[in-house]
Amino acid sequence: MTHLREIMLEELRRRNYAESTIHAYIHTVEHFSRHFHRSPDQLGPKHIRQYQAALFTRWKLSPNTVIQRLAALRFFYVQVLKRGWSVAETPYPKKVLHLPQVLSQDEVARLIDAAEFPFHRILLMTLYARDSPMHRPITILSAISN
Repeated sequence: MTHLREIMLEELRRRNYAESTIHAYIHTVEHFSRHFHRSPDQLGPKHIRQYQAALFTRWKLSPNTVIQRLAALRFFYVQVLKRGWSVAETPYPKKVLHLPQVLSQDEVARLIDAAEFPFHRILLMTLYARDSPMHRPITILSAISN
């Protein structure tokens, strides 16, 4: 294990990062280093910009994944190497917001029919009693008050 990796692991654990995040951050810095065939402490903002572009073009990663990769590199440069990080030089991509899927009436009926317990069935029927999501809280509140 390299000295920089040990420091990064220690800094991540001191901040109580989740094991999955620690793994993802370590993997990102290793991947970044392998991409340029150099130690990450020898790489700078120019390399980060090139790597960010490659994440989109070469590896076709989603914007949310690229955001996580940039967060890992920022952590490495700021917390481990004690270097500055300019958001202007490495802008974060626009986050993709996924809208919830709207179920058809048949799908809702199958969902309700699949409920194993009567209580779950009643909850599902209450939630899907109205067509508009805006009416759901009103329906639930009026049912409780009656």
